[in-house]
Amino acid sequence: MIKRFNRLLIELPKPKYADPNAAAAVQELLGGKFGEMSTLNNYMFQSFNFRQKKKLKPFYDLVSSITAEEFGHVELVSNTINLMLTGSTYPAPPDATPMQGAKDKRNSQHFIQTAQTSYPFDSMGKAWTGENVFNSGNLVLDLLHNFFLECGARTHKMRVYEMTDHPVAREMIGYLLVRGGVHVVAYAKALEVITGVDVGKMLPIPNLDNKAFADAKKFEDMGIHLRLYTFSDTDYKDINKIWKGQHPIDGQPLKVFDGMPSGAPVPDLEEIPEEFAPGISKEDFDEIAKRLMRSAGI
Repeated sequence: MIKRFNRLLIELPKPKYADPNAAAAVQELLGGKFGEMSTLNNYMFQSFNFRQKKKLKPFYDLVSSITAEEFGHVELVSNTINLMLTGSTYPAPPDATPMQGAKDKRNSQHFIQTAQTSYPFDSMGKAWTGENVFNSGNLVLDLLHNFFLECGARTHKMRVYEMTDHPVAREMIGYLLVRGGVHVVAYAKALEVITGVDVGKMLPIPNLDNKAFADAKKFEDMGIHLRLYTFSDTDYKDINKIWKGQHPIDGQPLKVFDGMPSGAPVPDLEEIPEEFAPGISKEDFDEIAKRLMRSAGI
């Protein structure tokens, strides 16, 4: 089971301006083939369907703990898109055409379908599909696929980073470049344990260190690239049988942490009257409050 906390993995800066076109590009990191929806669901189904969980426990623990972290990555990218869309339109009567600028944006679905929030589709509006899930049942093949998937995700993050300098996007991508790099190394180490092949010698893929990106370097300077979390109070502790030794790029010692990062507050999105979202007036709110008090016997 997943135990959920009302926290984001990191704090995202409050946006000073909207950039819907950049938000459309960031959608690739959520609902694209190598986006966070894919990493989450690949690892989730592999963990559900894992055979010989007790005999091969370190590998099961690894895939399971990374699954939980990926849920937080989906949440982080989604909130980034939401913040980048904030302020795209303005409140006004319908006949004033308050959303007329939306028709010129790259992804009109952000305005028509989701009221200026994220959705599990890619940068061109194509819906994410379960066909992106790979679960062969063969442990080496699944781990090799996961290594490839994380390298592909890293490549796409680097490219989107170069497409936008929006502060919210840069903060999120910088962090996920570092955490995605952790998962690349983790799967490389798992493959080395099973096969004896030093997959880490292939890193980094692409051949550019995270420190080349200012918003990733600051997280690496904090040592976040050295940490792997169990994302559980009591379970998945055998990841320490895989996540150990030195980082293959900078040689620093790797560390396992029980539980999860402390996190940061989740942004509270303001209403958008021109989108009828959430569609609760002050009078409605007052009436809802009265009903809640009555149901509580107050």
